[in-house]
Amino acid sequence: MTDRLWQREPEVVDARRSTLAILAASQIFGGIGFGAGLSVGILLAEEVTSSEGWAGLARTSTTIGAALLAIPLAAVAIRAGRRAALGGGWVLAALGSALLVLAAQPVGHQVATVALVAGMTLAGAGSAVSLQSRFAATDLAEPTRRSRDLSLIVWATTVGSVLGPNLGTPGEALSRALGIAPFAGPFVIATVMQLVAAGLLFSLRVDPLTLARRFTTIVGAVPTRPRLRQTLHTAWSVPSSRLALIAICAAHTVMVSVMTMTPVHLEHHGFGVTVVGVTISLHVLGMYGLSPVWGAAADRFGRATLLTTGAVVLLCAAAVAGWSGGAAVPVTIGLVLIGLGWSIVMIAASTLLTEAHAEADRARVQGLSDAAMNACAAIGAAGSGPLLGLIGFGGLNLIAAFVVVAAVVLAASTGSLRAVRRAPLLG
Repeated sequence: MTDRLWQREPEVVDARRSTLAILAASQIFGGIGFGAGLSVGILLAEEVTSSEGWAGLARTSTTIGAALLAIPLAAVAIRAGRRAALGGGWVLAALGSALLVLAAQPVGHQVATVALVAGMTLAGAGSAVSLQSRFAATDLAEPTRRSRDLSLIVWATTVGSVLGPNLGTPGEALSRALGIAPFAGPFVIATVMQLVAAGLLFSLRVDPLTLARRFTTIVGAVPTRPRLRQTLHTAWSVPSSRLALIAICAAHTVMVSVMTMTPVHLEHHGFGVTVVGVTISLHVLGMYGLSPVWGAAADRFGRATLLTTGAVVLLCAAAVAGWSGGAAVPVTIGLVLIGLGWSIVMIAASTLLTEAHAEADRARVQGLSDAAMNACAAIGAAGSGPLLGLIGFGGLNLIAAFVVVAAVVLAASTGSLRAVRRAPLLG
């Protein structure tokens, strides 16, 4: 190759534009389906299991499923391209939604429970695909525009994330029309939406990862399939990649842990579904609504600056929410700030992780990152309930602040943060 960036070749520019458009559209349709599961799935889990404990385990299955499927989906992307991995992932999510339709029917307790857990686990594929779509946006991006392209796909998630949780009423109307159980309707809609997302991704004329390999693979190089331990070593041995992993896992753990227990905290203080719904909706807007702003800022001011900013915002969020007592407004402000902090860190760290590795290692490290962040989130979600009971909402936020501080100390002690400012951008 000449000094000209391969990302500026005409076929790459055309492929990048169509890829971003299809990725954004698939995020909207798939997000609608996934959002339905997040809201109605909680109610369905409680109805099927008749136990808050088992319902909590069923809800955690979605996060566990996302963690378990992240690395296999990345492996599929390496072997067959993003089209197969992302499209196939939405098909798995649609299968999960179909199983949840079955779980809502009067099919017997055991069958319904198995269908519920299996369905919510497969629904985690929707989360895994949504996360890996942001990386797909960087496959053909110019080095100086990686954060912006990535952030556009994160922003597209806003539409589905806001519409999806509000499918309860339309879903009930559909259930009546089809003569099925009330909780089944939203998952019928989810199944259709996720299949549409899969169809969009399968329609990609040019696979972005396959096209990128044409310009970045060394002629005569023999592809290898490193084991998980080797991938982990690769990810951890590069300082900027290590920083990205620490930041992504810490921010996601904090966000999921506090967000999961916020509805319970508000309910304990006498607030109803409306207040809870508004709080979570504003939190989701904080997570995704300003993504393009953070993407442009990361490209303009650097990844390290945005990571530092995100850490400060998360600490402020923990302070506001933790000292809120039983008041709804401070809790809502704190949740919005957590969403903003998560978004800032996620966009900057995801871009940093991508550019820390050559193309041959990127997809595997990206899959490892998504698996790690969802595993950490599952642990955080599982522990947040007992922590709320033992030390209250203020104590839970104090633990969240400690996680942020610990991440900063770990990054500083390993020299990762300092190294980021000197790391070159890999084309």
